[in-house]
Amino acid sequence: MGISFWQIAIVVVLVVLLFGRGKISALMGDLAKGIKSFKKGMKDPTQDQAESIESKDTPSEDHNTDPNKQ
Repeated sequence: MGISFWQIAIVVVLVVLLFGRGKISALMGDLAKGIKSFKKGMKDPTQDQAESIESKDTPSEDHNTDPNKQ
């Protein structure tokens, strides 16, 4: 007993009716962002550490470096 084409079509129609096309496309966009974020996190950790160290080494222009000066 397998799943036929008509059973899949009915389920797809019900899902579209319940959630609407806009919500489904937003959900797929969020899923794609999650996958990209996961892949980025799975890259070489030494690269990520080097990038974070470089960003910490450069002082921000917005912060005042002299504690006595206000």
